[in-house]
Amino acid sequence: MELKSVVPWGRSAAEYKRMFKLEFETFDGLKVLGVGDGPASFNAEMSRSGLDVVSVDPLYQFSREEIAARIKEVTPWMETQLFELADQYIWEEFEDVAALVRARLSSMDTFLADYHAGKKQGRYIYGALPKLPIESASFDLALSSHLLFLYDDMLDQEFHLRSLLALTDLAAEARVFPIVNRQGEVSQFLNATIQGLEEAGRKCSLERVEYRFQKGADMMLRINRR
Repeated sequence: MELKSVVPWGRSAAEYKRMFKLEFETFDGLKVLGVGDGPASFNAEMSRSGLDVVSVDPLYQFSREEIAARIKEVTPWMETQLFELADQYIWEEFEDVAALVRARLSSMDTFLADYHAGKKQGRYIYGALPKLPIESASFDLALSSHLLFLYDDMLDQEFHLRSLLALTDLAAEARVFPIVNRQGEVSQFLNATIQGLEEAGRKCSLERVEYRFQKGADMMLRINRR
């Protein structure tokens, strides 16, 4: 992967909590795997709170300085895109495009401030679905945000099934948000993926979440090992 092909865009821990219905009563012994986190501040924020979090993303092959430069480069383009596509979003989580961009930059600044230390501690690992560079199946929960199903014009059915089987090999439970594609339509691969997961012995359920931003995106997929 070349950095020039990446559009870094990081979400906050508060957004993760609403997207994935995360209601931790205690962090004691809980291990969470975030896949495709990019420059989200979830790992940095939750690690400070005592949660054991590991994030995996191809972005982590690059240095802090390279990622920061790419963020600076793409932000004006992203802002223009958001203005052009504003009618595809619900402007309640964020007042307007400017407020959204400020929130994203704040989350990414938090990520960048944590990145060096997090890499040394093994919290940021370079890798990508469907085969992750992790051998230990010791995670309690795996999270995948804005990758699976969203890009169903680029990632095929086999990729989705292999990826979710891999996540539930590593974690007792996986949660995916959203289940719609970039046009706000339920992914063409959702039903077939659920069928394949259940045939492989997984238990699947679709659950509504409180998070509202992309129109049509208010459901997550929960997958458990039986």
